[in-house]
Amino acid sequence: SDALKMAAVEALMLAPEEKALPVVQKLLTSDSSDEVKSRALFILGQMTQPEAHATLLDFARNADGRLRLEAIRTIGISGDPALTSQLGDLYASGDAATRDAVLQAYLIAGDEASVLAAAQNATTEEEFDAAVRTLGAMGATDALRQLRDHPAATESLIQAWAVAGDTESLLEVARDGSDPERQIAALQGLGIAGGDVAHEALVEIYRSTDSREVRQGVMHGMMIAGETEGVLELFKAAEDDQEKADLLRLLVMMDSDAALDAINEALDTQP
Repeated sequence: SDALKMAAVEALMLAPEEKALPVVQKLLTSDSSDEVKSRALFILGQMTQPEAHATLLDFARNADGRLRLEAIRTIGISGDPALTSQLGDLYASGDAATRDAVLQAYLIAGDEASVLAAAQNATTEEEFDAAVRTLGAMGATDALRQLRDHPAATESLIQAWAVAGDTESLLEVARDGSDPERQIAALQGLGIAGGDVAHEALVEIYRSTDSREVRQGVMHGMMIAGETEGVLELFKAAEDDQEKADLLRLLVMMDSDAALDAINEALDTQP
C-alpha cells in the first residue's frame, strides 16, 4: 500500500546514502504513485552523492507533469548551488508552469542573482512581472533597484518595492510627477510598505501638491496603511470644503474613531 511505501521511504532517510540511493532510484522507475515518488525525490535532494544529483536533474528535465515540477522544487529545497545553477536552462526553455516552478525553487534557495537574471532577460511582460514579484517576496531591494530602468518595468516593480519595504525607491517615483500613473502606484506602494518614513512622506506629498489625483493617491495609500492619525491631521489642516469632505469620507471608510471627531468638527457640534 502507499501508506507502507511512504513509511519505507521515510525510513530510507536514516539509512546510509550509498545503500539508500539504489533503492530510491529503483522506486522512481517503479509503478508507485506520484505521492510516493515525490517523497523519494525529496530524499534525493538531501543526498550529496553526484548520482543522486544526476537522477534529480534528470527528473527535473525529463519527467512528466507533477514529478517534473516536484523535482525542480526539491532542487530549491536542497539549496545546493551546484544544483540550482542547472535550472537556468530549464527556465529559458520551459513552459509557464516550468518557469514558475524554477522561480519558486530560486525563492526557496534564496538565489537572488538567478531571479534577477530571469527578470533582466525576460522576453515578455508576464515573465518580467513574475520574476519581479519573486524578488519582492525575497526582499531583494538591491536587485529590484537594478531593474528601475528596464524597458519592461511596470507597476509590478513598484508593488515589489512595496512588498520588500524599499521606501527609498518608492519615494523617488512618488515625488516624480512625469508619469502620473506610476506616481499614483508608488503612493499606494508607500501605504503597503508602511512605517514612519512612508507616513511622513505621504503627508508631505499631500501638502505639497495641488493635484486632486495625487491627493487621492495619497489618501488611498493612507487607507492601505491604516494611517487614521495622518488623515485626521490633514483634515484639520485643510481649508477647502471639498478637500475636507474627501478626507472625512475616507475616515468613515477606515472605520476610525477619529471619524466622529471629524464629523463633530464639520458640524460644529464640539462641546
